[in-house]
Amino acid sequence: MIYLDHLASTPLDPAVLEAMLPWLTHAGNPHARHRPGWAAADAIDDARAEVAALLGAKPGEVVFTSGATEANNLALLGARPDGWPVLASAIEHPSVLACGPDARLPVDRRGVVDLEALETALRRGPALVSVMAANNEVGTLQPLAGIATLCRAYDALFHCDAAQWPVPMDGIDLLSLSGHKLYGPQGIGALVVRDGVHLRPQIRGGHQQSGRRAGTLPTALCVGLGEACRLARLRRDEDSRHITARRERLFRRLAERLDIRRTSPAEGCLPGCLNIVVPGVDAADLLLDLPDVALSTGSACSTGRAGPSHVLLALGLTPEDAHASVRFGLGRTTTDAEVDEAAERFAATVTAARRGSSP
Repeated sequence: MIYLDHLASTPLDPAVLEAMLPWLTHAGNPHARHRPGWAAADAIDDARAEVAALLGAKPGEVVFTSGATEANNLALLGARPDGWPVLASAIEHPSVLACGPDARLPVDRRGVVDLEALETALRRGPALVSVMAANNEVGTLQPLAGIATLCRAYDALFHCDAAQWPVPMDGIDLLSLSGHKLYGPQGIGALVVRDGVHLRPQIRGGHQQSGRRAGTLPTALCVGLGEACRLARLRRDEDSRHITARRERLFRRLAERLDIRRTSPAEGCLPGCLNIVVPGVDAADLLLDLPDVALSTGSACSTGRAGPSHVLLALGLTPEDAHASVRFGLGRTTTDAEVDEAAERFAATVTAARRGSSP
């Protein structure tokens, strides 16, 4: 199996697993007042500090959640001031769009948010703005500095879903993070809430995490997220160079063999994302003929929904092209040999599909 679906979920880094192992059998509740509880609480505090260090935040601003979906819900439902509209880009993750934004900001054919449209909307009054750092289907990096500047100028709040691309909190008020998108464990994430931003809890119960999110914290998962963030901080530049080089190698190999069109922008793109249109094929059927290469036709969170991707339609693709789109997600452990072999298998399968035969 060649795994090229890192945008859906990354493999657990061995160093993260090693950090988690001692806490998987630790019985102390981190909120209990005894020695095992204090040990767990200290480990979680250390993890919270690592999350904050990656994002340029304060440890006290980090709220652990079950993942980025919960973090997005907590931000949009818990931090929205009464009477304020929510403005979200048209290509946000389903967990943002399902919270019912009042307006969807248009994007250009690369997937970049229209800043003029955002400013026009903000002139009507303050709002909660939600724009992701990097799109999970085509990889577009958004102009976060420009968005933050507009939000400050119009006294708006800025939420950023940074699950795919953890970024510094420069000008950002609320930021969502996911463990399993940065080589950490599944089932853990965080919402970073800038000091001074009021947050209404959406999960009620005890007074854990200063009353912002109830529930006993899973010590091992928090430790795993902290270690993943530490590694991401240390390896960010190296990973970016490595993954970008292999993404471009993959595109060259595919373009040499096939008639394809690149949907992901060549510049200003998530290092590991390559989304292409393969004219004349149905991508979903194509992937069934590639059982030994893990790919996707779009966001895993949209699997099972009828109709073409809302992201690709927002970029101006036709429904036919959207149904012929494939997303490659490369990661930290992807090798040149895997890239070359995946390109060969993919090209052979596409050629066979176009001829109406089995590969």
